[in-house]
Amino acid sequence: MNHEHNTTSSELLGLIESRLDRKQFQDHHWTGNFWDYLALCENNPSVLRNAYQRLYDAVLSQGCDHYKLFKKECVRYHFFSDPFDQGADGIFGLDFALMQLVDVLRSAAEGYGTDKRVLLLHGPVGSSKSTIARLFKKGLEAYSRTPEGALYSFSWMLDERCEVSPMDGNPHEARRDHAFPSPMHEDPIVLVPKEARADLIERFNQGYKPEHHGGRLRIYGEPDPFSRKIYGDLMAFYDGDWKKVIDHVQVRRIVLSEKDRVGIGTFQPKDEKNQDSTELTGDINYRKIAQYGSDSDPRAFNFDGELNIANRGVCEFIELLKLDVAFLYDLLGATQEHTIKPKKFAQTYIDEVIIGHTNEPEYKRLQSNEMMEAFRDRTIKIDIPYNIRLDDEIKIYHKDFGPEKIRNMHIAPHTLEVAAIWAVLTRLAEPKKAGLTLMQKLKLYNGKSIPGFTEDSVKELKEEAPREGMTGISPRYIQDKVSNALVSRQAIEEHTINPFMVLNELEAGLGHHSLLTDEETKKRYKELLSIVKDEYEDIIMGVVQRAISADEEAIKRLCTNYIENVRAYTQKEKVVNKYTGRDEEPDERLMRAIEEKIDIPDSRKDDFRQEIMNYIGALSLDNKKFEYNTNARLYKALELKLFEDSRDTIKLKNLVSSVVDDETQQKIDVVKQRLIKNFGYNEVSATDVLNYVASIFARGDSKSG
Repeated sequence: MNHEHNTTSSELLGLIESRLDRKQFQDHHWTGNFWDYLALCENNPSVLRNAYQRLYDAVLSQGCDHYKLFKKECVRYHFFSDPFDQGADGIFGLDFALMQLVDVLRSAAEGYGTDKRVLLLHGPVGSSKSTIARLFKKGLEAYSRTPEGALYSFSWMLDERCEVSPMDGNPHEARRDHAFPSPMHEDPIVLVPKEARADLIERFNQGYKPEHHGGRLRIYGEPDPFSRKIYGDLMAFYDGDWKKVIDHVQVRRIVLSEKDRVGIGTFQPKDEKNQDSTELTGDINYRKIAQYGSDSDPRAFNFDGELNIANRGVCEFIELLKLDVAFLYDLLGATQEHTIKPKKFAQTYIDEVIIGHTNEPEYKRLQSNEMMEAFRDRTIKIDIPYNIRLDDEIKIYHKDFGPEKIRNMHIAPHTLEVAAIWAVLTRLAEPKKAGLTLMQKLKLYNGKSIPGFTEDSVKELKEEAPREGMTGISPRYIQDKVSNALVSRQAIEEHTINPFMVLNELEAGLGHHSLLTDEETKKRYKELLSIVKDEYEDIIMGVVQRAISADEEAIKRLCTNYIENVRAYTQKEKVVNKYTGRDEEPDERLMRAIEEKIDIPDSRKDDFRQEIMNYIGALSLDNKKFEYNTNARLYKALELKLFEDSRDTIKLKNLVSSVVDDETQQKIDVVKQRLIKNFGYNEVSATDVLNYVASIFARGDSKSG
């Protein structure tokens, strides 16, 4: 038993150790002296980049794709697909907004002035603002662990009381047996006196070849009050011998981490009456006042406010505009002058990206407040709208409700799609173009071609509605309602949810939607639900048609028959009747029945038939065989013709009645099996769809009757 236990333990240990990287741990905990660090800067000047340069490089380091959308050049940055966490926070769509954001980072990395601004992500609830900020934090953490993203800070080596005291037996050397880290993880280079910096940085810039931008390395600011105090005391002890002072510096690599409060800060305003600026800029450590004798000794101060600890990285302000006015003034200094003012100390230099997010009502309040003009002036607002491309919206719901997440429940095909269609429709502005419906506009935006509309018309549609996507239903609402449908009694009994269950949930929720107070908007959203139901009917009619006419043998026979007749017609020959063996004229009725399915008018039938023969001829010259599905238009026509023929034999409308003869039942079962095998349905959802399509036909027949 004991032997077995030991074997299991060693296997488990092996499993754990296989995931650990000791070499990486050692790299991340590198230490050296100041001279080692200068040599490192000489070999790799990029360790001296500022926070904006580092963040911009972190985004670009993940690569990007270039493509065209709405006749505009578009870039998709892989950084925003969350490669750090298997796509958990991946963003779908929003490429234009993210391009604008990355352009601002680029400009700041170049030092064009945007590095002196607060980045304000502004948009409706649930439009991914916090997700973008979270990705910046995660991405920067991950980047700082790579060799390209390495950065360094330092500790002071002093006695255990953090004081400069002489060594025993050597009064000219100060003790250095305890490490006291720079509280704001500053770059060791700030310890170089100002007079010597220009030459040093010029030398490093000669070897600095940034990959993604042209920004130069720059060193600003002075050490923080704690380091300044230690530096001053050591200079006094060594009588101004800077080299001796620097021997007390131990340089170490740092890894940015929000959990360890290194280089990544997050501030969330609490009760407005209770806000305290020490949360941003640090506070006195009352326990240490007795030790150092004064509350203005920086060793008796905790430099642990969010703006202190976020130095070298990024600080996120959640619901930025809920901040008290006094706080916003702190932010003005932090962005414009890159300084903060801890209580009882001089202005302290910081180097960090400040990013906030806010929603529309809060931003409108800011605009109407004249007191806030200075703040508005130092803010770069980036609109983060909802998706207006259907495919991107569908991806959001597939991520949350895909088969790997929802294992014990079948989500019928098109369920998430119809929810996404409705969500996008609520965000679109009514088109001004005559004869264009909102549903057609949605399809144009999604890349579908509609006769009479070009890429230019799509561009015009975009330009006539600049605020599109800033209002409408949020993805969160859809996610909540799909979740409701998944736990409904019907879903639990049948282990299936379908589009109607979700559409009903969406409609029922509108009555008590907390953000919808306007009755007119509610009414419009309900009308859009009925448009979505019509669209869904069209979709499933198409699916059932394809399932009925997916009989390959029947399509092949029909295709062969059509091609033989067309060949005879174009060659002005007769066709041999297989049953009688007699020559007959080509079957005009059959040819026209197929051609009419794809709107070939009588006047163009000769051209179309000749085109098909030329097409077959060209294929045979290339030694390729013509198959029933080689020509997409003809394939569609054959499918529709076969569906029409089968529809009569299956008599789908008989499904609605309770009595179905065996032969029809057999045919229906074949179609059902095809829906399950080829179209992603299960037994319950396939039966539902067939019944529903049958009821549509019954409706149609009763209307025409």
